[in-house]
Amino acid sequence: MFAAKGPTTVPNSGPTPGAPLAGVRVIELGSMYAAPTAGRMLRDFGADVVKVEDPRQGDFARQWEPIHNGLAIGFARLNSGKRSVGVDLREADGRELVRRLIRGADVVIESFRPGRMEAWGMDYKTLSDTNAGLVMTRVSGFGQTGPYRERPGFGTVAETASGYAFLNGWPQTPPTSPPFGFADSIAGISAAFGTAMALYRRQVSGTGSEVDVALYEPLMFILGDAVLNYTSSGRITQRQGNTSGAASPRGIYQAADGGWLSIAASNQTIALRLFDAMGRPDLKTDERYATNAARMANNEALQVLVIAWVASRRRDEVLAVLDAHEVVSAPVNDAKDVSEDPHFTERTLVELANTVLGPAMMPGPVLHLHDYPGPTYDGVPGVGEHTGEVLAEVGVDGNELAALRDRGVVGGA
Repeated sequence: MFAAKGPTTVPNSGPTPGAPLAGVRVIELGSMYAAPTAGRMLRDFGADVVKVEDPRQGDFARQWEPIHNGLAIGFARLNSGKRSVGVDLREADGRELVRRLIRGADVVIESFRPGRMEAWGMDYKTLSDTNAGLVMTRVSGFGQTGPYRERPGFGTVAETASGYAFLNGWPQTPPTSPPFGFADSIAGISAAFGTAMALYRRQVSGTGSEVDVALYEPLMFILGDAVLNYTSSGRITQRQGNTSGAASPRGIYQAADGGWLSIAASNQTIALRLFDAMGRPDLKTDERYATNAARMANNEALQVLVIAWVASRRRDEVLAVLDAHEVVSAPVNDAKDVSEDPHFTERTLVELANTVLGPAMMPGPVLHLHDYPGPTYDGVPGVGEHTGEVLAEVGVDGNELAALRDRGVVGGA
C-alpha cells in the first residue's frame, strides 16, 4: 500500500486564504471529463463549484474504470471539493431550480450538445437577462458554430479530427489516440482560462460573456506547425516516433539495465554538450553533425551513436553524466516512479483525504501562485450530497425540498 506523503489536508471549511477566485460561485452542468476539468481548475483557485448531477446515477464518470473500493478514480480526481446537487434537468421544475441557482452565480459551465440549453430555455441571453454579469462557458465536441456544431463529440473524436492521432506513433504503426483523456483535459484547462478572462473583462466592463470551447481546438493548437506547414509548403507532417522532426538528436533510449530515459538536445548548445557527455567531442566539428540542419539530414546515423552510448551504461549513470554536462534529460517514469520522486511529492502531488481510496496522492493545481498555498482535497461528494444545503441558499425550504424529492425532481441529502 502506498503511504501518502506531502502536506496533511484539513476539512474543507471554505476558500483558502489568498485564493484568487474566492467568492466566485460556479454552477457546473457538465459531466464526464472536459467541463468537470474546467470546474476543478476554478475550484483549485478558490471558486465555490456546485456540481449539478442526475439525481439517480450522477455524472456518468462515476461509472468509468478504473474503480477502487467502489469509487471511480477519474471522478475522484476531478470532483473533490465540489458540492453535489442532484437535480433532474429533464423536469421543468428541475430546470427552474437550476435557474434559481444561476441567478446568484458568477459562472455556468455546461457541456451539452449545442442546442440543448436553448431547447430548455437556458440559453445565454435568457440566463443573462436575470444575471447580467453571468459568464457562461460552453464545452462541446465541435463548438457552438460551424457545420459540425450539432455532432456529438468525445475526446477520442477530438483526438482524431484535430490531427493529433495521425501524428502520434511511429511511421510503421497506425494512428494512435492516448490511453487517457488528453483532449478533454486540454479543453478543460482552456475553458478555465477562457472563464478567467471573461471574469476579468466583467470586472472592467460590468457585463458577462459567453465562452465557446470545442474539444478539438485547443488540441489542434498544440500540434505545433502541422497545419501551417501544409498550407504554406504543401508538406503533410508524418508520424515521427520519438523524434520531433524539428531538431536532432532527440528521443527515448534504453540503458544497459533496461531502464528508459529521454534526451532532448533541441538546440545547438545542448547538442554540443551532449557530444562532450558522450566522450565524442569530435562530433562537434564533424560536418554531418555540426549544425541542426546537418544533424537532421543525418539523424538516423546520429541516433545509432546515441543509442549505443546510452545502451552501454546503467540508466542512473547515463543520467548523472548528462546532468553534469547540463544536457536536458529525464528518466521515463511510471506512476510508481512519480509517486516516490522527492521533487514531485514536495511540489506537485497532493493528498486526496477521507475517501474509500485510502491514503492516496494525485496531481494538484496545474500552476502555483507565490502568495496562495493552494487548495486541500478532502473527500469526494456523493450524488446529491449537498442538495438541501445548496438549495436552501436560494430559498428552497424543507417543505418544498420534500415535495421535490417525492416527485423525483431532486435527490440526495
